[in-house]
Amino acid sequence: MKQAKLGRTAGHRRALFRSIITALILHERIHTTEAKAKQVRPLAEEIISLAKRGDLPARRLAAATVQDKEALKKLFETIGPKYRDRQGGYTRIVRLAPRRGDAAPVVILELV
Repeated sequence: MKQAKLGRTAGHRRALFRSIITALILHERIHTTEAKAKQVRPLAEEIISLAKRGDLPARRLAAATVQDKEALKKLFETIGPKYRDRQGGYTRIVRLAPRRGDAAPVVILELV
């Protein structure tokens, strides 16, 4: 998959995506720009698919991305079982009005 650089180095981009995914797990709904949401969505869905598996190797793979213990616990105890019967499409992107300062397209990224 072609990845937008978002004006960041690879390490900065990776850290940004980790923090967005962690915030999404903890709060189940976040406001972000459309470009960031479109880049994070497949990664978040992959992490949720790992949580559906629920075994130790899946937890370790998810822990490489979600480094907050509280978020990891919520992911495997609440979110994973919640989507047990769903075959994908765990997130939704809802467009909002453009941001006032720079007119960047803002969206809500939320768990379905």
